[in-house]
Amino acid sequence: MTNHLKVALAQISPVWLNKEATLKKIKETIKNAAAEKAELIVFGEALLPGYPFWISLTEGAQFDAKIQKELHAHYVRNAIVVEEDLGEVCKLAKKYTMAIYLGVIERAMDRGGHSIYCSLVYINAKGDVRSIHRKLQPTYEERLTWAPGDGNGLQVHRLKDFTVGGLNCWENWMPLARTALYGLGENLHIAVWPGSDYNTKDITRFIARENRSFVISVSSMMQTKDFPDDTPHLKKILDKAPTTLANGGSCIAGPDGEWIVSPVIDKEGLIIETLDFDRVYEERQNFDPSGHYSRPDVTQLTVNRERQSIVKIR
Repeated sequence: MTNHLKVALAQISPVWLNKEATLKKIKETIKNAAAEKAELIVFGEALLPGYPFWISLTEGAQFDAKIQKELHAHYVRNAIVVEEDLGEVCKLAKKYTMAIYLGVIERAMDRGGHSIYCSLVYINAKGDVRSIHRKLQPTYEERLTWAPGDGNGLQVHRLKDFTVGGLNCWENWMPLARTALYGLGENLHIAVWPGSDYNTKDITRFIARENRSFVISVSSMMQTKDFPDDTPHLKKILDKAPTTLANGGSCIAGPDGEWIVSPVIDKEGLIIETLDFDRVYEERQNFDPSGHYSRPDVTQLTVNRERQSIVKIR
């Protein structure tokens, strides 16, 4: 049935800042979702290899500080080169005919290979990477480690009857970024977060009601026990770290803005649900922000989807 889609929300923790160990956990989670016959699995923001919690815990704004340089270098070493590091994940997507949204820290070779981006990677059910959305504007302290992205990843993808698109964390509060996806026909919105019901409990339902679409918010988990012993400056990080840094909050809202799955707190694992596309048609009957209720003769949005680079080879 093309109008039904079985989705899996992967509310898991990384093995913090350890690329290989976190990749292993991601692959195991994909296999578990396949056993549930999921057709789409979504992982949280920056899950691979983890969110930069150390910045707020270790005076990250101190300029030229050795601790910040060493932690940043460790982070970059464990960041992802999509073309090199996601091959086995792509193979699993193809094997299980499962689409994947995966939050990664990307070491972008088309920007020199040294700066890192908070990226949301979409892999289709054939195992092909179809888009890499680099977070347009890192939030507050994130700017001390992540570079700003571009509009190239503001793309949507057909998945059965659904049209899916996604944004990272506070990008979901950016009305023009949302509008770009709405205008491309999005009716299943993916919102990924580092992990907190504080983030997901309001905006998830708001986007669903605004666009009359399904909204899947997926947050990671993170506790101090998830910090590997070989993390640089671990004692310094733990001095001010709460036991729980990310409590989850993954959830699903329907096109009427009501909960299908309310935020799940402090529970690691898969959340499985089947979505019925006909509910989109029902709610678009009276409001469609990019269709019959829009006024393109009055307001329009221009989107630059060019992948940015300082070098253009002609």
